Amino acid sequence: MLKGVPAILSPALLKVLCEMGHGDEIVIADGNFPAESMGKDAIVIRADGHGVPEILDAVLRMIPLDQYVEQPAALMQVVPGDPCVPEIWDTYRTLLNKNGENPQNVEMMERFAFYERAKKAYAIVATGETAIYANILLKKGVVE
Repeated sequence: MLKGVPAILSPALLKVLCEMGHGDEIVIADGNFPAESMGKDAIVIRADGHGVPEILDAVLRMIPLDQYVEQPAALMQVVPGDPCVPEIWDTYRTLLNKNGENPQNVEMMERFAFYERAKKAYAIVATGETAIYANILLKKGVVE
């Protein structure tokens, strides 16, 4: 345990956040995301039993998002024809705002484009989140 560090951040995830440099990306994935197959060239961290919002909040307390790009966060769009309405996105916007990030600067990515970008991420956190379309990608900024 460390003072000031959210207990939900495992030592492995904390190490990854420290190792990431400016512009590196991390995916916080829901339970349906193919983390292991998308993360063949990434560090995959298991966070089963935890939801995306709790991990997202803790990560945003540790790293800033990239201040030099227009949309340093990305969500996977709902596939056309799917009636799902991802209410969890409102929670993400609230958490972004709470942690000093602009909740409007979120890119909406087509499903397979999101997968391709996720394949290039530095790390993928595989959560047990049950909400659908609950994946979020973050681009690390400069710590000042």
